[in-house]
Amino acid sequence: MNGLVQGIKGILSFFSAPFIGALSDVWGRKSFLLVTVFFTCMPIPLMRISPWWYFALISISGIFSVTFSVVFAYVADVTDEKERSAAYGLVSATFAASLVTSPAIGAWLEQRYSETFVIALATAVALLDVVFILVAVPESLPEKLRPAAWESTISWEQADPFSSLRKVSHDRTILLLCFMVFLSYLPEAGQYSCFFVYLRLVKGFSKESIAYFIAMVGTLSCIAQTALLEVMIKSLGHKHTIMVGLVFQMLQLAWYGVGAATWMMWAAACLAAVSSITYPGISSFVSTHANADQQGVMQGIITGIRGLCNGLGPAVFGIIFYLFNVNLNINPTPDGSVSSSPPNSNSTSNSVPTIEKLPIIPGPPFLFGAVLVILALLMAMIIPSSPSILGSRSRVTSQSSRADSPTQASQQLLVESDG
Repeated sequence: MNGLVQGIKGILSFFSAPFIGALSDVWGRKSFLLVTVFFTCMPIPLMRISPWWYFALISISGIFSVTFSVVFAYVADVTDEKERSAAYGLVSATFAASLVTSPAIGAWLEQRYSETFVIALATAVALLDVVFILVAVPESLPEKLRPAAWESTISWEQADPFSSLRKVSHDRTILLLCFMVFLSYLPEAGQYSCFFVYLRLVKGFSKESIAYFIAMVGTLSCIAQTALLEVMIKSLGHKHTIMVGLVFQMLQLAWYGVGAATWMMWAAACLAAVSSITYPGISSFVSTHANADQQGVMQGIITGIRGLCNGLGPAVFGIIFYLFNVNLNINPTPDGSVSSSPPNSNSTSNSVPTIEKLPIIPGPPFLFGAVLVILALLMAMIIPSSPSILGSRSRVTSQSSRADSPTQASQQLLVESDG
């Protein structure tokens, strides 16, 4: 069920992210930030009310679960190029910090109170987030880029959800960026979907060890995405910073694929933390080379590719684990422990598999992911360090369509040519 939900959600976000980003380029960021946050959090209370409605709504919420594209476009509006990489790193680090703290806090609250209390608290926090956007978050899109009123019409070129895909095919740099994001994030999405179960069942990690592992990776990722990212972009530039992140991602995936000892998992976690600079580095690169009125759609394209990977990655990793006979199904035992043995197995042992029982390649999907990242690295090598303005071919069309008359459109073109 979870795989089906993630697949539907990923495909919907793939098409909707560029569309919502393009609309935010016209009507402003705040309204679409509010919409994306509200619909992303809306399924939370249904976890207790109706599991089926929860799965249904969380699948459909993929249409609006594209907050990152709007947030990164917002950041581009309110920062200059020198501050942008640090701002993107801070946003990504905040997200990483929430991933580290929220599971532990939720588990502690559930143990101390109840599951209902945790869901109610999560719902209250989500509502508080919506109220905060309404009250405290100002509009970031410059007034000159917005229409005079909400009633102003936009062209089909701007509203067409497939127009961003056509832009990809017409702009070589965008096409390379999309392939690079797809090849690098597909293994990352697959890794996130099964990695901690893999540590538990195949590597023999205890629940406490996994909690410490998550805390360590999250803390190091926050440091990498804030301090390290800014220093690297200033010294190496966007392109080479992205390449460094991809190299570390390839190394950690390969290490997880062939590593057998427990210490190798902990060492590879340090490499994984450094590799977390890749996505904010890509977002910073895109925002630096995109027009002010194209920030939303460009960030939406990148977020849409990531959404597609979130749907495909778990399925790809699951298939590869199945083909190599690595069983990651959790089967509870009478004493409360877990086993990866099939339910009808004649095995009398409840312990997790030991290293001696593992095949020559313990984690084949991770090695497959490393190969994909190598291909992404090759894509990054041929991306120009200082490309022309991304999406510039569609700029004249979008600007002229915003004008209220052909005369205003021609005036805009004259102003650009004089500039």
